[in-house]
Amino acid sequence: MAYKISEDCISCGTCAAECPVEAISEGASQYEINADVCVSCGSCANVCPVGAPAEE
Repeated sequence: MAYKISEDCISCGTCAAECPVEAISEGASQYEINADVCVSCGSCANVCPVGAPAEE
């Protein structure tokens, strides 16, 4: 299952920099994960300082 970024996101961009498939982009109010591209590797969740990315 793809990861999803919760409303806890502080828009720091750390997750996007770590994504090996570039599935994460900056949205209007927080970062977003494209579920069609996400490979569920967990790299984003491992580096997020607030634990915003989680498996759906």
